[in-house]
Amino acid sequence: MYVVVDIGGTLVKAALMDRSGKIIKKETRPASRENIEAFDTILYAAIDSLYSEDVRGIAVSTPGAVDVETGIIYNGGSFPFQHRVNLQKKLADKYGVTVAVENDGRCAALAELWLGSIKGKQDAVVLVLGSGVGGGIILDGKLRHGKNLLAGEMSYIMQAVEPESNKADFFGASGSAVRMIHSINKQKEWSDISDGKKAFAFILAGDEDANTIFDTFCFHIAAQIINLQYILDPEVISIGGGISAQPIVVERIQQAVDELKQVNPMHVAKPRIVCCHYQSDANLYGALYHYLLQYEKTGGK
Repeated sequence: MYVVVDIGGTLVKAALMDRSGKIIKKETRPASRENIEAFDTILYAAIDSLYSEDVRGIAVSTPGAVDVETGIIYNGGSFPFQHRVNLQKKLADKYGVTVAVENDGRCAALAELWLGSIKGKQDAVVLVLGSGVGGGIILDGKLRHGKNLLAGEMSYIMQAVEPESNKADFFGASGSAVRMIHSINKQKEWSDISDGKKAFAFILAGDEDANTIFDTFCFHIAAQIINLQYILDPEVISIGGGISAQPIVVERIQQAVDELKQVNPMHVAKPRIVCCHYQSDANLYGALYHYLLQYEKTGGK
């Protein structure tokens, strides 16, 4: 058995899983952004609630750039106090078992490679649409980290640069599903701007304002998908994140790709776009797969 932890911006998920990926037990508790002491208290409580002598290892998915060889986190994402923290060593010293730590977006990609939409693919891209754009790049059947741990950090892709100020528009903003949902609910004067279900209710009902915002969002995603197809030429690009549970998301992104190609006929790229198999539990599955690859060398097979 393994204790697997997904550290999210608002929630910490913990699960007891077997090596096939079966979730035996799962629990969720609020994350703390206050300081590292409060953060650690919640993290340890989540692990302690599932830990027993039968646990042979701990796998962690976390924000931030992670050096998977050392377990050191850089930048920390939603938790800046995690910068330069060796979470792998900290947990290994406390619990006396092997520990593997990986970036959350890359864990989502690993989940899809192991048991999901890109299983068996040699070259693929996973885009996780959330507050920004995360994900991972698979090349030759392996997750790519890059020399400086930046491979797959899609949010930092510049879409355009203002010539006078040199300020850029970033994919992390234009491709933000959270920002798109907020914009729709603000436009429709809905009381809860974070209500994704309501935003998609407006879209599916054919509301003109909602669909204008949604279409713009999908065109930004589509443009970068075409760019990624030219840069990496993957077999498939898989769309994840909570909104991917809505079939209209992949459908409308594919439509936007087709329209961009029609208006710009020089394009020869033909990206194959699919939906991720996993949504809310993707990081748990990916973190476990990363652990199995790192320590057991079988990848759960």
